[in-house]
Amino acid sequence: MDASIGGGAVAGSNAKTTNASGRQSHPVPPDAWEQAEMRAALATREISSVYRLLRKHGVSQRQIAAMTGQSQSEVSEILKGRQVMAYDVLTRIADGLGVPRGYMGLAYDEATAIKVVGAADGQQAEEDESVKRRRFLAHAAQVTMGAAVFGPESGTWSAGPAKTPAPGRIGMTDVRQVEAATRALRSLDYQYGGGFCRDAVVAQLSWGQQMLESNGTEMVKNRLYVALADLHSLAGWTSFDTGLMDSARGHFANALDLAKQGDNHPLVANVLYRMGRVYLHQDAPNDALKLFQLGQIAAQESGSELAVAVLCANEAWAYAMMGNEEQAVKLLGRSKDEFARANLAEAESWVKFFTETDVYAMIGTVHTVLAAKNAEHTKYAIPALTKAVESYDDDMARSKTFMLSALATNHLLEGDLDHGAKVGSKAVDCAEGIKSERVKDRMRPLQVEAERRRNNADARDLADRLNSFYAA
Repeated sequence: MDASIGGGAVAGSNAKTTNASGRQSHPVPPDAWEQAEMRAALATREISSVYRLLRKHGVSQRQIAAMTGQSQSEVSEILKGRQVMAYDVLTRIADGLGVPRGYMGLAYDEATAIKVVGAADGQQAEEDESVKRRRFLAHAAQVTMGAAVFGPESGTWSAGPAKTPAPGRIGMTDVRQVEAATRALRSLDYQYGGGFCRDAVVAQLSWGQQMLESNGTEMVKNRLYVALADLHSLAGWTSFDTGLMDSARGHFANALDLAKQGDNHPLVANVLYRMGRVYLHQDAPNDALKLFQLGQIAAQESGSELAVAVLCANEAWAYAMMGNEEQAVKLLGRSKDEFARANLAEAESWVKFFTETDVYAMIGTVHTVLAAKNAEHTKYAIPALTKAVESYDDDMARSKTFMLSALATNHLLEGDLDHGAKVGSKAVDCAEGIKSERVKDRMRPLQVEAERRRNNADARDLADRLNSFYAA
């Protein structure tokens, strides 16, 4: 396992001390929050002062970091005077340290909090996003490994859905209805994008979640856990596709918990893969790689070669983004080997999406990333992407758009401007029918390469069309 994950586990284990009776006690003295100087610092949300006063009480930087989900370097910066402004970070610090929220003026319900500080999916500072990524990694490690990493989890990941009447007792038919709805909504997502169906996914989730409170046999409840985990995963994926990163993170965290409760290792691996993809999209390959590595543990526990193949391919993508060509190529090779060994007929439904077409797509994607620094990789990317494009049908319009965009980019890098412009135009044709922020983001490299070649009429026409597409 990644060394930094192991290190986090040590930090988490030091968050509490053991007293003479052998019981764990909180490192913050219970009367610390009642002292006048501390109350003044809490009331003004001067976190640097709060941390300095905790240090006087004998609480170490490491313990503060473990309780709040921050790194020691962040705690150090705050001690030096860096301000903490984001509402969700303040609430996490309060809950982690055991501060009564009212002492910091944080005792709001969700609606009030949004009114006061803005919606959770608004623009956040880069440092705050890094804290969120690390917090999710801690949660993922706790679910996967069964041990705390950065200290006890505080609060819930996302607000509970509005109460909806649910049957007093549920049977397998009720669960199958959730599964069928999820399949149908996932098909809409593939074809038209998350923006077309996310609201419907969340509405379905609002209903399905209530069934957790219904009576049912143990077999029915276990299958319900897995069904709702998959539905939360879809909610996370459609949120990601529409640019709602915090909502995505919350749904994926809930999906992890439910998949673990349902004892479904392949689904745990799948959720970790999807959240890793969010971090790749945010240009955070180091954090993505850690999630893929955790997913690899779950995939190997499941005994699914197909799940292992998916994780290897995405690890390769992360390494490519980090500039590690050797590891990227090595993991692509392992992904192909695991896929060749997989029993596709008996694969869990969560990984059946990964077909031979997707293997080609991942090969092409990884080599496209590497081609940005070494154009030699276009000779590997182009044939793989071509096969993927030829195999994707209209039901996979978003994936096909990704591959057309990457293929056009490679042709431009190779100097085949006429053909690159034609393929790029096809990518725009497909993109115009899809409601997906992710499609727009994934086409940016094509726009950059087209702009660089404006002295060529075909490239200039493509650049102009892309500019119009983004302006619409």
